[in-house]
Amino acid sequence: MSTVMSPVTHPVRLTERINRIEPSATMMAVAEAEKLRQQGIDVVDCTAGEPHFSTPEHVKEAAIAAIRGNFSRYTAVGGTLELKDAIIKRHSEDFGSAYKREEVCAAVGGKHALFNVISVLVDHGDEVILPVPYWVSFKDMVNYVGGKCVLLKADESQGFRVTAQMIERLVTPKTKLIVLNSPSNPSGAVMKPQDMTEVIRFAHERGIWVISDECYVYLNYTDRNFSVGALNEYRDRFLVVGSLSKTYAMTGWRLGYTLGPAAVVGAVQKLQSQQTSNPTSIVQKAAVAALTSSQQCVLDMRAEYIKLRDHIVSGLNSIPGVKCTKPEGAFYAYPNVSAFIGKSGIRCSADIAHGLLHKAHVATVAGEGFGTTEHVRISYATTVGNLDKALERMRKYFGEQ
Repeated sequence: MSTVMSPVTHPVRLTERINRIEPSATMMAVAEAEKLRQQGIDVVDCTAGEPHFSTPEHVKEAAIAAIRGNFSRYTAVGGTLELKDAIIKRHSEDFGSAYKREEVCAAVGGKHALFNVISVLVDHGDEVILPVPYWVSFKDMVNYVGGKCVLLKADESQGFRVTAQMIERLVTPKTKLIVLNSPSNPSGAVMKPQDMTEVIRFAHERGIWVISDECYVYLNYTDRNFSVGALNEYRDRFLVVGSLSKTYAMTGWRLGYTLGPAAVVGAVQKLQSQQTSNPTSIVQKAAVAALTSSQQCVLDMRAEYIKLRDHIVSGLNSIPGVKCTKPEGAFYAYPNVSAFIGKSGIRCSADIAHGLLHKAHVATVAGEGFGTTEHVRISYATTVGNLDKALERMRKYFGEQ
């Protein structure tokens, strides 16, 4: 008589580091909205952190030419020399920086570049000063590598301003890194050049690293377009991380880059050599076309975003109880909805985002993912028609609270 053995079930034991982080709040919001759509519900999606424009034709044609030309083999880990030169030249022409090939590394998107830089700079116990509201992934990247986030609440009354004086109060002997993001996701705030310069100078004097996330640097709606990369006398203590995703409507293509001291960039490339190797070869050719061709497409998209910004902010501020500062960049509005907390069982912005989705069928991202409890993030990278539909539904929802 044979004996059938029952399979032994063992608990799944994950690493401590993966349990330090949460799934991306924006990706969760997108997924929740998609579930309703699958049920046939008309959802106005204001979650997407990506342009509603198509990738420019000349960029697409460059990728097609690369495919037909069999440009499909490995390249150098940090990108081809052609791509590195294109990144350096574009940044130099637009911002007055002066980087060399060994000071640039292309990556699989800006998020990948940021993760690499944080991984090579932040060790266990190191403190990272992070202004609030922050992009959802910053905090989790720091937590993943064992660092500790020290949160700095930006001044909402002054358009979410961050200054060197505010940062200085939080510095301790353990401070390793300061993260700047201008224009900001989610608030759309743009740091004044003098504020950024003072932060860089202060950090340089203290031997503290600075990461400047320039994902939205070309979506700056002020008359003071600026990159810390221009501060050549201090660049041995800061890194610039950029991306083609928002600038050229290339989110799915995944191409970002790091500019910084050769020693740090070399460490980033070493790490990347064990992760992804090079960014996709075909995408590199497309990126070269985007960076070296006419920038009129960037200007055209920027002009449209300004119109959409003005439309959504005016609409939000016309809703009783909703207050929205005017974002100076990116393509997000970050209205304060604290007037409704405490009403109808609403405890925080997560409850409001849930109500907007399931009752009004407007998908937003709750402020909790960005470090606040009184806001929701609304992407206005869509059509005026969609924004009007969202505003009408939001007006009705808030009017019922």
